[in-house]
Amino acid sequence: MQSVTPTPAGVIEADAVIIGAGPVGLFQVFELGLLEIKAHVIDSLHAVGGQCVELYPDKPIYDIPAVPSCTGQELTDNLLKQIAPFEPTFHLGQEVTVVERREDGRFNVETSSGTRFLTKTIFIAAGVGSFQARTLKVDGIEQFENSQLFYRVKDPALFEGKNLVICGGGDSALDWALNFVGKAESVVLLHRREDFRAAPASVAKMKALCEQYEMQLIIGQATGFDSRDGKLTDLKVTGADGVTRRVPLDMLLVFFGLSPKLGPIADWGLDIERRQLKVQSTEKFETNVPGIFAVGDINTYPGKKKLILSGFHEAALAAFGAAPYIFPDKKIHMQYTTTSPKLHKVLGVETPVFD
Repeated sequence: MQSVTPTPAGVIEADAVIIGAGPVGLFQVFELGLLEIKAHVIDSLHAVGGQCVELYPDKPIYDIPAVPSCTGQELTDNLLKQIAPFEPTFHLGQEVTVVERREDGRFNVETSSGTRFLTKTIFIAAGVGSFQARTLKVDGIEQFENSQLFYRVKDPALFEGKNLVICGGGDSALDWALNFVGKAESVVLLHRREDFRAAPASVAKMKALCEQYEMQLIIGQATGFDSRDGKLTDLKVTGADGVTRRVPLDMLLVFFGLSPKLGPIADWGLDIERRQLKVQSTEKFETNVPGIFAVGDINTYPGKKKLILSGFHEAALAAFGAAPYIFPDKKIHMQYTTTSPKLHKVLGVETPVFD
């Protein structure tokens, strides 16, 4: 008879841990929920939705079945409504750093915030990896991170009344520049070229404010900085004319977008091919490590197509593939949400009566 090791204090016991809170990770919650499996969801970002919300929240998606058009944010909002009956627990703003398989077949999982789990199964729905801010490539400037150099705005009040330099040409850079006009002492937008990736309306508004001397646009690249008494005082900017100028500042905001990185996943003993996780079969999308499944853009197999709808299909089969680990003595029957009273109860809806 195998002895049962007590769960250490402070460790969360789970049936399923999902790594990644993008659309496929959220739909994985739904498919597990239909099988009465509760999930914990971990994501390195501070909000759910993955790249759909981080990279194109307002851009339309046209290939979701039965939804002619929706934005990344709308898709995320609807998925959150769909999984609400299953009450998943989200652990956001933290990256999974440790995955260790135990002798009993379960896994020790730990995050960068120190959250620890003991789980029977793991679903990796990390898209193309964890998203991390693309940093400003100026030697030595990293010493000012989180004091004067920021890649994300958590507390807008921190920047009010300050002389700001905002780097970038996308929606985030333009949105924050426009937001701080009238609140900051001054706003300088720095972009490497005349063309912008932001919404045309935002670009037009920015240029109008520049004409009114409410803010300033500089075309060039940051190439250095000046500091005094351990504080960042000026950013050195080199223009297309080759001339380097100093731009005084109190705070520097950089929005160069997000860069996907495989990160610690590469150290978990999983088969990797071209920065993607190989799955053993398309029957259940299990990796070479029993109990760990990979769904969505993070996985690869012959014929793989990186589509959201493909990830949804993979999540459904992965849930059924994982069920025997969670319910080893239970036979899992395929049921339909249209007709199953049991699923209606799980979903919190009434069973329809047909004449």
